[in-house]
Amino acid sequence: MKIFYFFLFFCCSFITFAQTEISGTVVDQKNKPLAGANIYIDGTYDGGTSDENGKFHFTTTETGSKNLVITMITYESFNEIIDVANCKDKTFILRESVNTLDAVIITAGTFDAGEKARVSVLKPLDIVTTAGSNANIIAALQTLPGTQTVGEDGRLFVRGGEADETQTFVDGIRVAQPYGATTGNVPTRGRFSPFLFSGMSFSTGGYSAEYGEALSSVLLLNTTDEATEEKTDVSLMTVGLGLANTQKWKNNSITFNTAYIDLAPYQKLIPQNVSWNKPFHSLSGETVYRHSFSNGIFKLYAAFDASAFDINQESINSPTPTRVDLSNNNFYLNASYKTNLGNQWKLFTGMAYGYGENKIDISTGRVFNVENSNHIKARINKSLTDKIKITFGGDYFITKFDEYFKSTDASRFDYGYDANIAAAYAETDIFFSRKLAMKVGARISNNDYLKETVFTPRLSMGYKVSKSGQFSLAYGMFSQAPRQEYLKFADYLSSEKANHYILNYQYNKDRQTFRAEIYFKEYANLVKYDDANANFATVYNNKGQGYAKGIDIFWRDNKSIKNFEYWISYSFIDTERDYKNYPTQATPSFVANQSLSVVGKWWIDKLKSQVSFTNSFATGRPYNNPNESTFLGSKTKGYNNLSLSWAYLISQQKILYFSASNVLSTQNVFGYEYANTPNANGMYDRRAIRPTADQFFFVGFFWTISENKKDNQLNNL
Repeated sequence: MKIFYFFLFFCCSFITFAQTEISGTVVDQKNKPLAGANIYIDGTYDGGTSDENGKFHFTTTETGSKNLVITMITYESFNEIIDVANCKDKTFILRESVNTLDAVIITAGTFDAGEKARVSVLKPLDIVTTAGSNANIIAALQTLPGTQTVGEDGRLFVRGGEADETQTFVDGIRVAQPYGATTGNVPTRGRFSPFLFSGMSFSTGGYSAEYGEALSSVLLLNTTDEATEEKTDVSLMTVGLGLANTQKWKNNSITFNTAYIDLAPYQKLIPQNVSWNKPFHSLSGETVYRHSFSNGIFKLYAAFDASAFDINQESINSPTPTRVDLSNNNFYLNASYKTNLGNQWKLFTGMAYGYGENKIDISTGRVFNVENSNHIKARINKSLTDKIKITFGGDYFITKFDEYFKSTDASRFDYGYDANIAAAYAETDIFFSRKLAMKVGARISNNDYLKETVFTPRLSMGYKVSKSGQFSLAYGMFSQAPRQEYLKFADYLSSEKANHYILNYQYNKDRQTFRAEIYFKEYANLVKYDDANANFATVYNNKGQGYAKGIDIFWRDNKSIKNFEYWISYSFIDTERDYKNYPTQATPSFVANQSLSVVGKWWIDKLKSQVSFTNSFATGRPYNNPNESTFLGSKTKGYNNLSLSWAYLISQQKILYFSASNVLSTQNVFGYEYANTPNANGMYDRRAIRPTADQFFFVGFFWTISENKKDNQLNNL
């Protein structure tokens, strides 16, 4: 027994004697001590934590060479092979991780909204609660700096660019026909309801090499990845009816909405500035199906709409109005799949099909056109390290457009085009530190119809100057095939081009955001012609050019006043173009040099109501007065529109909603149409181009039915 106790004492003494102390100090790259770092020998329970001076020590029975691991939140994991016997009072330097919430992000030219946005300038809720937007995504975006309100058109004009210079993508795949059909001076609206979208990115320039065929801007809409619960939404409106439903299973869900719109009641109540034979009416619907896999998700999105109206369009050059009877049918189908391939590889692939059909009956005959479009896309991402990520992929666009005009005397003219564009791109994200990041990439595309290949490099950088503020800059070359109305007559044109230069500062702290951005755009290869209008006999060329430069300022505050949030947008732009049939370089008629939007939303708890207002102001726009010698030398009066809305919660799931635009009845003028010949006094008479109506008024009742009895449609108003 004595021998046993002696042996036990000897073993314990040996174990105690065999323990080795490891010690050191953990600091950052500026040699400042780091408290709270975890230090341990890999594969063991031996370790410790650094104190307020960055120092640590612990003992171990391990011997020889071992892997020492140091981890700390917001810093990269540290690994070093140490000699256990000699690891005493050593200094270990940790590098800041670039994958932290407060790391730099590149914001030049981009506004993000949604749950996944690191800095959300807009929320998805803003798209539909902004007074005057009437659930139109485009109208809400027009309250942001860099956009122009072109009331007689309704589409998105960005930084001196035409509306067709902005491309729309759903889940990363292009939408060839993003707007409803329209005719001269009758505004259209975006086809898509915000109901199915959880996020948005709106780039006013300098965007990723992943996207092409856009001179000025891209709008990225992302459908919801996962339905939260089953519910039904019912909408009863003065302009129509709406119904939406979501069904959810274990790995699958489907959401749909449909709406019927008829503006006849509105047009009877509100005086119209035009003569309608049949008011605008439409039937539309959208659906998204989702299936979740263990390492990916498949989504199928579909949208359709059928619309029509019949209008008498006046002209100062015709004693009788021209009757335009227009009907439009549109269908869009989008399928996408994204997955993790393992070892930091990620795959996204998808395809889309779009169909657009227009039948336009006018006094001189009928115009009928059909566009079939396809987009096939694949993208691969790989994180090589914490600091370097590569992205590469390709696109294939197919467009077939056919149109004919059949005159009243039975003569017929057919024209159109088939175009295929193949593109490939590559991009690298490099994080030099938590404060400095860079994205560099390039895109190459080939258009078989134009018989040309275009190479467009892109570069952007971001530098964080403080915890809440950072600078970003972006440069890029962008190209786009000429618009449809030219391509259907001319296959000898080249792509139009633009260079973007952007410098941005953004401050974001505690529900307050400030952005200031200056930019310069240089246009080349713009299409010109010398006829009064573009037609089949016109000779076209790519000798046009132009520029756009300016400053955009944005301020949003959700903090200063309880239950009240607001934002202010201001833009100044100086832009001129020599394109179309311009005799000289001039500011286009759709551009206002200065614009200002003020948006406010106030939740009144006692009244269970949200009251919103939007006031949009813009300086006058140029128009050409043949009574003066200067081309586009005159300007309209300033534009002003004050809109109000009120959402009242009758109960948690029932909402009564009121909305009115231009409540001050401002007589806005968008331009003038002049007579082709002078009058007896040698002067050219004119007619003002005004909105179809000075005001819009809307009342709706919205009812949500769900199991939790808490959801409502306030997010969709």
